[in-house]
Amino acid sequence: MTTRRELLKAGALASAAAFLPRAAFADAAPSTVFAPGVGRWRSFQIVTTVEILKPEGRVEAWLPVASFSNPDWFKPGDNSWTTNATSAKLVRDPRSGADMLHLVFAEGEKAPRVELTSRATTRDWSVDLAAPGKPAPLSSDERMRNIAATDLIPTDGIVKATSDKITAGKAGEVEKVRAIFEWIVETTYRNAATRGCGIGDIAALLKSGDLGGKCADLNALFVGLVRAAGIPARDVYGLRVVPSRFGYKSLGANSEIVTKAQHCRAEVFLSDFGWVPMDPADVRKVMLEEPPGKLAIDDPKVAAARKALFGAWEGNWFAYNTAHDVALPGFDGPRLGFLMYPQAVSAGGLLDCLDPDTFKYVIRASEIAV
Repeated sequence: MTTRRELLKAGALASAAAFLPRAAFADAAPSTVFAPGVGRWRSFQIVTTVEILKPEGRVEAWLPVASFSNPDWFKPGDNSWTTNATSAKLVRDPRSGADMLHLVFAEGEKAPRVELTSRATTRDWSVDLAAPGKPAPLSSDERMRNIAATDLIPTDGIVKATSDKITAGKAGEVEKVRAIFEWIVETTYRNAATRGCGIGDIAALLKSGDLGGKCADLNALFVGLVRAAGIPARDVYGLRVVPSRFGYKSLGANSEIVTKAQHCRAEVFLSDFGWVPMDPADVRKVMLEEPPGKLAIDDPKVAAARKALFGAWEGNWFAYNTAHDVALPGFDGPRLGFLMYPQAVSAGGLLDCLDPDTFKYVIRASEIAV
């Protein structure tokens, strides 16, 4: 039972929506081909429950919600929440465009808590790169935003030099982007020891000479190298929500608990095709994690993923935003490289979003019928 201090925000959710059976998380039958096409629309719900176990002073929290939209494959839905915060509202960081639920708890609140429910609709998406068309061009502002440097993704120095070397002798956008994609696949590796999804500091990565990391590192490197070549690109930060229907264990969420299923994808804007899905980091994930593990680069599973993820991806994933250098509204601390995890601050400063001992959260995902 909720108390009088609890706030309830209804986001016009359809109460008659029926949940699909839990069997959605059963083992997916292996497919002979990993080839996402243009699929049917599917609706998903994620429920994020956050508890601050050791609050100090006044606690504030910020939970990402879907601000990303691409009518080809992703449509954000409504949000609702219950909480014992004294203030809870949807806010946007105007610079980065990231939307989030901002909560302020009373000083002395012994058990700060919130449950956020978010919905979205998505589908498999594929672009035929053998069939150029005439997509609407990006506005000048959108183009500049997607070729600009960020705090962790510079486009000069070692990043520009590396991009120039990779694309030397390549003609046209598709050929240049493909060269960078293949370079990421062949040169980097997924480092299982990397915390969370990585940091995304691509200049440090290149300078170190050790090109290991996870999706927020490897796909950020891909995006930075593409931007340094003068081609718009963006990271898309989100969450895997259901298994891969192609049978790839490493490319889906295999439980309704998706607390650690965050994943960063990438899109590249090509003049003759519009926004095109790309995910070289997931190729490296398949190599490391797909059973039986540590697959060779020429393994059929890897080859299929490598081919598919240059121009297509599966719609078993919930997008949050494309934001970099995120300022948390009401927080005067440093900006975040990206916003893909719940965040909270207490008297001791920003909590570690990857430390469940002090900052506990659980995310549950389900496919819904609407």
